[in-house]
Amino acid sequence: MEVEQVVVIVGAGPSGLAMAASLSVESIPYIILEREDCFGSLWKKSAYDRLHLHLPKQFCNLPHMPFPSSYPTYVPKNKLIEYLDDYASHFNINPRYHRSVEHATYDELNKKWIVKAKNVTTGDIEVYVGRFLVVASGETTDPFIPQVDGLDTFNGQIIHSTKYKNAKPYCDHNNNSKHVLVVGSGNSGMEIALDLANHGAKTSIVIRSPVHVLNREMVYLGLSIIKYFSLGFLDSLMAFLSKLYYGDLSKYGISRPEEGPFIMKLLYGKYPVVDVGTVKKIKAGEIQVLPAITSIRGNDVLFEDGHSHSFDSIIFCTGFKRSTNLWLKYVANPHVIRLESMDMIESGTNKITFYSFSLNEKVGDDYLLNEDGLPKPSFPNHWKGINGLYCVGLSRNGFHGAADDALNIANHIKSLL
Repeated sequence: MEVEQVVVIVGAGPSGLAMAASLSVESIPYIILEREDCFGSLWKKSAYDRLHLHLPKQFCNLPHMPFPSSYPTYVPKNKLIEYLDDYASHFNINPRYHRSVEHATYDELNKKWIVKAKNVTTGDIEVYVGRFLVVASGETTDPFIPQVDGLDTFNGQIIHSTKYKNAKPYCDHNNNSKHVLVVGSGNSGMEIALDLANHGAKTSIVIRSPVHVLNREMVYLGLSIIKYFSLGFLDSLMAFLSKLYYGDLSKYGISRPEEGPFIMKLLYGKYPVVDVGTVKKIKAGEIQVLPAITSIRGNDVLFEDGHSHSFDSIIFCTGFKRSTNLWLKYVANPHVIRLESMDMIESGTNKITFYSFSLNEKVGDDYLLNEDGLPKPSFPNHWKGINGLYCVGLSRNGFHGAADDALNIANHIKSLL
């Protein structure tokens, strides 16, 4: 089976939907491939119940259709799913589900991308051909649990944050609540720890690295004035406000980084924690802060400070890896032979030359994306590669970044048609 279209989009999360909508507005035909059985699968299947967007809704609109005015400022999970459903319906977005992309190469002779996807329902390999290829599989592709010495000996429950829904399985109102260790101090880890503590679980959290803690009002202020001030000034302002509001958090096991929150976001894609009550619980002693794990032996977890604690469950809030590098390849021209090396050996008056050849094939060298599946080009040129290759939603700027990418890509493709 072979299907040809102008644009092939891989991924039907918010980034893929934004891309599809932006192409539709420009009347550019596309096909969108999704490995799950629905669009927005991370939000529909893998988000915990109390999750809200961490930024005000005006900073999270997808292209050509803002959030309804009736929605709250900080959109909850159920309302976001409703918005994504309405968005897909409004732009008549119909992904091909259960398509897991296994290989994508550029055919330089025909100037087209060849995408091979496995139909996971039938097992068939399908071929999709497009002049343009958009990687929209996002930052949160494959849940990641780090290797920890002795993790396989742990006798309790081990899950990734994508499997956490709420605190009910960990809480017993007969005072038999479980001891739960949350590993990871990003926004998901901090909020899951809060959820557990709110419902009576005996909660600990690993905070291994320095982290900026801001509340919603601070973040809103920063985003509202970012266009008027330098990042250095904003970082100084945020650090001052955080210290003024929270005080010295180092005595609770939370240290602040040397670099400011906006600079860290720009350089490393590391978000500040948007606190919605976790710090209050930590100060009250309802959430225990622990350093990095060194090893696990049965239910006992040993930490860098030399202390060990026993737990019933471990929840890893340790982010995601991207697998784009496994399927995205680049063949410049498979029919051209390239000279790799030439060596000359002299024997008396004779000279013998040895030539080494290979197919003119490149894998990863000229790519838009690095081995971690993130853009090689710097912001704001991160979305555009070569030969009609693009990426959307990988600028580490959330929904707003995905919306900007989608608009830029649609406009660029339109200029080439």
